[in-house]
Amino acid sequence: MTNGQTMHTLTGPSQFPTTRWTLVIAAADPQRKEARAALISLCENYWYPLYAYLRRRGYPVDQAQDLTQEFFIRVLEGRYLDRAAPEKGRFRSFLLTSLKFFVADEEDRQRAHKRGGGALLPLEFSSGEDRYRREPVHDETPERIFERRWALSVLDRVVEKLRDEFVQHGRPEHFERLKVFLLGKSDAPYAALAREMKTSEGALKVAIHRLRKRYRDLFRQEIADTVADPAQVESELRFLADVLTRK
Repeated sequence: MTNGQTMHTLTGPSQFPTTRWTLVIAAADPQRKEARAALISLCENYWYPLYAYLRRRGYPVDQAQDLTQEFFIRVLEGRYLDRAAPEKGRFRSFLLTSLKFFVADEEDRQRAHKRGGGALLPLEFSSGEDRYRREPVHDETPERIFERRWALSVLDRVVEKLRDEFVQHGRPEHFERLKVFLLGKSDAPYAALAREMKTSEGALKVAIHRLRKRYRDLFRQEIADTVADPAQVESELRFLADVLTRK
């Protein structure tokens, strides 16, 4: 096998589809098939930041779970995000604001015992509560908890997408060995790892470079799906970076 062939097998696909279907646009037009698929993806991948926000606001486990479940059911019905439009900006901010309005309505109506007519979403609340128990004990506001968990959910989503690409190309073991380099470690034993993966050290370094680039591309793409204007991508990237480094 040549180095060129080795690098291709290590790095996975070199081409990938780019979508401009943002969640903001999806929320504005919930009748479209693509919109519902996008919003279901949102529910499955970004419910925990909202759950953590509600728990930090003092809601007990059962009520926080009920409110999160019902809110996303309303989202899929287009009953809360139907006001979304390009000028609304970042989906992250709009989503939290919508949740606050929803919670206020629920408190006023005292309907917490009747949740969505029996319709349920497959949200992993048991794992969510385990995650919440591991949150640092400090005076962070619910909003700051939401922001940090949102940022970490974005990172998790991007890593999962990257892993899926390697799986699709029959190289899941390569991803498991190389993912440590996404953390920016420069003292990793390249030579030893290259021997284990039966490639050259030079080919391995190129593969790591391509992996990091693909990671950055997917990260930008994920962010682009949560803002209404491409011009907002850079500021959202800076915001998430600040959230993740915040003391």
